[in-house]
Parts: sequence; C-alpha cells; structure tokens
Amino acid sequence: VIAVGPGGVVDGKDVTMSVNVGDKVIYSKYAGNEVKLDGEEYIIVRQSDILAVVE
Repeated sequence: VIAVGPGGVVDGKDVTMSVNVGDKVIYSKYAGNEVKLDGEEYIIVRQSDILAVVE
C-alpha cells in the first residue's frame, strides 16, 4: 500500500480505513483499476476488495 484515503461514509455510517501505508495486501482477482502515472504502474483497489493484510 503506497497511499490510503481518508475513509468515508457508507450507508450513513463512518468508515475508517483498515490498512496503512506500507502494508502488503491480497485483493480479489478482478478488483481494482490499473493506472500509469509518471512511468509507474499502480492498481487502485477499494477497501472492500482487500481480502487480507500480509504480515
């Protein structure tokens, strides 16, 4: 994880992020959007598509 958003509101409830910058995560096979920025490739993934944080 290289960046994390501030969280938000889902169904009227505040949701905080459960991952932190530097975490290694496993996410659903078809999740995310691939983007290129300044010659680097990134995948933007919703928190709900993260299956596990690897320690």
